[in-house]
Amino acid sequence: MPLRDIEQLCRAFVPGTGTVETQPLGLGLISETYRVVRDDLAYTLKTAAAHAADFAFDLAWEAQLLQRAGSAGLAPPLVYCDPKRAFLVSRWVEGRSWSPEEVKRPANIRRVAALLRRVQALCVPLPPRLMSPKAWVQLYGGAGDTDLRTAADSRLHELAQLPAAAGVVCHSDLHTMNLIHRDESLILLDWEYAHISDPLWDLAGWAANNDFEAETQRELLTNYLGTAPSANDWLRLRLFMWLYDYVCLLWSKLYLSVRRDGVNDIRKRATLLDARLHIPAHYAA
Repeated sequence: MPLRDIEQLCRAFVPGTGTVETQPLGLGLISETYRVVRDDLAYTLKTAAAHAADFAFDLAWEAQLLQRAGSAGLAPPLVYCDPKRAFLVSRWVEGRSWSPEEVKRPANIRRVAALLRRVQALCVPLPPRLMSPKAWVQLYGGAGDTDLRTAADSRLHELAQLPAAAGVVCHSDLHTMNLIHRDESLILLDWEYAHISDPLWDLAGWAANNDFEAETQRELLTNYLGTAPSANDWLRLRLFMWLYDYVCLLWSKLYLSVRRDGVNDIRKRATLLDARLHIPAHYAA
């Protein structure tokens, strides 16, 4: 969306009467994000990207979930949402992200496990937005590398043979830039990929995005479960980690096909994921 249109939206729907200052923050596959300042108060404005409709962008469902997550202290407070115009405004949250060293500290592993339990306890907006690893692969088009697609099908089949868990709220984009440490609280940003799925999906995402070794993965899973994981729990987590990385690789390739700016980091991540997915031992249970 042109910046002049963003500024017009801000003048109409961001609280206040003063001059609006806007700063582009990021161009995603399905949304564009801006920092907005008005009357000395900061907000985040998110609007749908041009390709959003092709990739299950559901702003109305996201807004309902954000309202509940914000009330629970898990997300920035929602200020305004207009699904028809495809934008929402939330309060800007000051804070900082964890370093790679902080992420792996035992105390912070416990905090993330507790945070995910709180996210999963949120009341689900109806009708639920149901997704699964198989659905993400189908949505992003698991074409290209036939070896990886065969490996994905094999893992999806193996996962289907295990006892299924009841679906819960999953954030589905857990990495350090989306987790803000503020005072003694943890706030999650960017809920646009949130959906209802297996409880271990977000654990797998956090472990994969932070390159956790097996010992740290097991520590996270143990803290989440509150007990030593069963063989099936451990296998499910490892299967989900491979599938999460595969979905992220598909996402990265799609992003690189539709975006031209700011792609270097995405290209590097895609290269890393492609190499890692071809090493089965990395994900061995």
